[in-house]
Amino acid sequence: MSNWDYTGKTVTIVGLGKTGLSCVDYFVGKNVKLQVIDTRQHPAGLDQLPADVPVHTGSLNTEWLVNSDLIVLSPGIAVKTPEIQQAVAAGVEIVGDIELFCREATAPIVAITGSNGKSTVTTLVYEMAKAGDIKVGIGGNIGIPALSLLDKGCDLYVLELSSFQLETTYSLKAAAATILNISEDHMNRYRDLEDYRQAKLRVYQNAKTIVVNHEDRLTYPDNHEEQQTVFSFAAQDADYYLTTESGKTYLNTPTKRLLSVEEMKLSGRHNYMNALAAIALAEAVNVPEKGIVQALQTFGGLDHRFQTVHQANGVRWINDSKATNVGSTQAALNGLEVAGRLYLLLGGDGKGADFSDLKPLINKPNIFCYCFGQDKAALAALSTQSVIVDTMEQAINVIRPLLQAGDMVLLSPACASWDQFANFEVRGNDFARLAKQ
Repeated sequence: MSNWDYTGKTVTIVGLGKTGLSCVDYFVGKNVKLQVIDTRQHPAGLDQLPADVPVHTGSLNTEWLVNSDLIVLSPGIAVKTPEIQQAVAAGVEIVGDIELFCREATAPIVAITGSNGKSTVTTLVYEMAKAGDIKVGIGGNIGIPALSLLDKGCDLYVLELSSFQLETTYSLKAAAATILNISEDHMNRYRDLEDYRQAKLRVYQNAKTIVVNHEDRLTYPDNHEEQQTVFSFAAQDADYYLTTESGKTYLNTPTKRLLSVEEMKLSGRHNYMNALAAIALAEAVNVPEKGIVQALQTFGGLDHRFQTVHQANGVRWINDSKATNVGSTQAALNGLEVAGRLYLLLGGDGKGADFSDLKPLINKPNIFCYCFGQDKAALAALSTQSVIVDTMEQAINVIRPLLQAGDMVLLSPACASWDQFANFEVRGNDFARLAKQ
């Protein structure tokens, strides 16, 4: 039974979709006065809403908001939004779906955030636990609403959490938590990088074990509580680290050499860092070693994350559509080896980010940038070998006749997709379709 009693309260859920519907389901039968607001005129999931739940679409209904006892806010809407601030001033409690989940969850939680790599690490920890015969649930920012896991009888939860979700979460007490890295993202929502970092740091509050990136000082807490155990991961000088012996690279824990990276399905330096972070988190919640090793040997990565979608005539087409910020594209380019030319597709909505960190990585004789979408001009200005087009499809049509064996076409856009696509998945699928033409 829950310690939280919502009987008789007016609960307003802001934002429908999968997560909003999971919140509606959660409150059904809890004797609350439930209402739903969505700023979209025709939000996804509207047809699945119970008939007796009042709904307001097309704007934020201030009257409903200020007269609520509890607002469950979609991560897509900032707490700083004026209408939400009016409700805060009126004394209304504002939470997110992750907060509701944390109030109910009794099994240990592994909480993963960071600018890049979090979906890969979340899935890897989940696969490790599953291979270790633990009844594990995966959810959060990865597309599965956390609340839908509550009645599944899980012995462990692995959650991917965004900075937006953490802003409205207060009761998280993770068994193990990490911030994988911090680079500029969502600068249209935060005052500055430190404001964004503070939102991420909330993941460490009341966590038992925290896992920091020794190569990124921003992932360290400003001060940690006495009872917290801190582990670090990095290529070297960390608790979880890499060693090289007679040409082979190995993943190491504080106590032993675990396996060589050649045995892993994932490749690339950023994925070795992801693997080290996942091992640290899995060990912190007692996932058996056989599960950890088995998952590293079998997990081949996620769709839209540096995924080879087509290979023909000596040309590799790589879909890295999930690179929705500069740091993610940096990770893709860092240490990338291409025999011939690299045709790099950049563009979309940069969310107010500074693109200049890409400059040293893309100004190389064999790299040609094709820039499309909302921020194409700013991206094209970074390199002397840039071509401006309107759409990704136009870029591919221009590139296709130029391709030779040894070349690579890489979609790693450094931007969100919203200006031209519904989401990064649609963008990635479109790239894969065009690659195969």
